Amino acid sequence: MVTWRKSSYSADSSDCVEVGRGVGIRDSKAPATHLPVSIEAWSAFLNDVTRVTER
Repeated sequence: MVTWRKSSYSADSSDCVEVGRGVGIRDSKAPATHLPVSIEAWSAFLNDVTRVTER
């Protein structure tokens, strides 16, 4: 079983994106489906986002 997490910025909202470690991402309004994302791709995405926000 996968534990899905959502951003702390989402608070109690159900309109958010959730991340399942090693599985992918999904829309909290449609939890039955998800977009598979490898750990490597997710790490690269986070590195790029961090780099952009640090400018």
